[in-house]
Amino acid sequence: MNRQFFAQIDDNNVVTKVAVVQREFLEANPDRYTGRWVETFFDTEGKTYAGIGMEYLEDEQDFKSLQPYPSWTWANKVWNPPTPMPTDGKAYKWSEDLQDWVEV
Repeated sequence: MNRQFFAQIDDNNVVTKVAVVQREFLEANPDRYTGRWVETFFDTEGKTYAGIGMEYLEDEQDFKSLQPYPSWTWANKVWNPPTPMPTDGKAYKWSEDLQDWVEV
């Protein structure tokens, strides 16, 4: 029997719970699994596994990860910084105060 993963979605399409449960059990126990539940995929290429606080994107049938920094924007299923991270082989972290990458 394959494991299935489901995320409970609130009225704003935000994930409030994640459960490993068979679809049949979930549907047979509406008193235990209240609200709206959508399937999420743990190891499926092109799909994002749901986490609490993430947003469910109805038209994509996928989940939007949490925004790492206020200045980052969502495009092509990923959060993007205002400037790309340098590719010089050094380690960097994003500084929201400086709005730039800082070498670590």
